[in-house]
Amino acid sequence: MIRFNNDYHHGAHPQILEALTNTNTENYCGYGLDPWCEKAVAEIKKYLDCPNAAVHFFVGATQANFTIISAALRPYQSVISAQSGHINVHETGAVEHCGHKIHALPSPDGKLNAAQIAAEAELYRTSGVQEHITKPKLVYLSYPTEYGTLYSKQELEDISTVCKEYDLYLFVDGARLGYGLGSPQCDLTLSDLARLTDAFYCGGTKCGALFGEAAVLTNPALQTDFRSYMKQNGAILAKGWLLGLQFYTLFKDGLYFDITRQADLYALQIKQAFTEKDIPAFIESFTNQQFVVLENQQAEKLAQHYIFEFDHQIDDTHSCVRFCTSWSTKQQEIDALLADIRAL
Repeated sequence: MIRFNNDYHHGAHPQILEALTNTNTENYCGYGLDPWCEKAVAEIKKYLDCPNAAVHFFVGATQANFTIISAALRPYQSVISAQSGHINVHETGAVEHCGHKIHALPSPDGKLNAAQIAAEAELYRTSGVQEHITKPKLVYLSYPTEYGTLYSKQELEDISTVCKEYDLYLFVDGARLGYGLGSPQCDLTLSDLARLTDAFYCGGTKCGALFGEAAVLTNPALQTDFRSYMKQNGAILAKGWLLGLQFYTLFKDGLYFDITRQADLYALQIKQAFTEKDIPAFIESFTNQQFVVLENQQAEKLAQHYIFEFDHQIDDTHSCVRFCTSWSTKQQEIDALLADIRAL
């Protein structure tokens, strides 16, 4: 069976394993205050054009999401998210568990737009009973979205402008950031993200690392005492150098961008094969996640050799499924799948 159900079903890129092996007998100070974390921060900052940014390393994305959000918000403040946003549908209420309401807005393509955000913020601004309702204070986006779609630079510019107008933080979940930046449809850079957001993170778990996410805080208001919030939420790893070493390896020669770009190219081969068979996309994605509408018999036939993800039922005879490539996908796996799609 060949897996296309997610982008984290292999361990880590060989260069990371080699780096871990080569340093295994060395010893370092703990809690992320080590030379490898310092080197990783320096490498990431080369892409940011934001010398005052603070970079912190987390083990996982859910932990990064709720820690950043809870650190940013007062108890009566809330989050604006797409209805399909990861914090709203895949994190077991972690943000709500921290005491913050999520305003989940309709998002057929996984994206929010500036007008939606402005309308939601305006409801609070014009309310005559502000002390009885939560105050939206942070906008949560994913890049790419849960459906593999991308925000253009102009869309993000517009959202950033609205956030500044209503004094909202803008936070981008980058668990799959490498696959967004690697897409041929992407017109954003890490420097753009640093300029337009208050916080974002570069995902490692799904982009070649054994585990880990690198959070970038560009707004000084979010940097104060942030490590205290991390410690309270179990987010400061005693062996922190294991995170730093991985991100140093991913960023020092652009490996992060090379391996995720290749995954996108593989996904576009899958997209093209389905198109040629007149099998429709559920949504147009140009990243490593491809959502297609299969007849149930077609899905059953492909499931004999491939593991992919069921997303939802379309009708009695059709299902939406996801094929997801990754940094570890091989050309021979793609070739096998393309042949079987053409044989449907």
